Amino acid sequence: MQTAYTTICADAAAEFKDKGSRFLAFAYPIGDEDDVKTRVQALQKEHHKAVHWCYAYRLGVRGTRFRANDDGEPSGSAGRPILGQIDSADLTDVLVVVVRYFGGVLLGVPGLIHAYKTAAALALANAPKIEKEIQKMVHLRCEYPHLSEALRLVKQHGATVVSQDLQMDCCLKVNIPLAHYAACLSAWQQTRAMIITEEDEC
Repeated sequence: MQTAYTTICADAAAEFKDKGSRFLAFAYPIGDEDDVKTRVQALQKEHHKAVHWCYAYRLGVRGTRFRANDDGEPSGSAGRPILGQIDSADLTDVLVVVVRYFGGVLLGVPGLIHAYKTAAALALANAPKIEKEIQKMVHLRCEYPHLSEALRLVKQHGATVVSQDLQMDCCLKVNIPLAHYAACLSAWQQTRAMIITEEDEC
């Protein structure tokens, strides 16, 4: 069972040159598709004299959301090679944009694949990596006298209280590392004093 994933924790950049063309690669940690749009538009504005802004991204703890964009380059010559480098590094929640300044000489599809692949690989090599635990969110409800026991079990299993509403009935929103998830739920259930509602992975 996968309990963690790897991403980058800071922006990174690199440059590759071939036959006069410059390929400027930028790697970014991202959280959703809106981040992709924001980053690409910013680069289009900053590098408005470039001819292509090709990119690829992979999102989600399982990496199930992805896209490869050739931005006018021959089909499969830019976005796919960039995505391939993200996948080779086994990363998710990552965007790589490669900005091309044309140098006057056509590279052909094999040349383009090599250039976009190399530029993306260089940027990702420069990016610091971080491993993050996959977590699941639960809503926990208990009466106030049982709150201290609930919180003790939260701490014991490396979980984090995201929010809490402490009334006669105490409601907690808790993130639990997937590696400790079953044990934490079992411990809560054994108290017979707590109501647990599960959410999706996050």
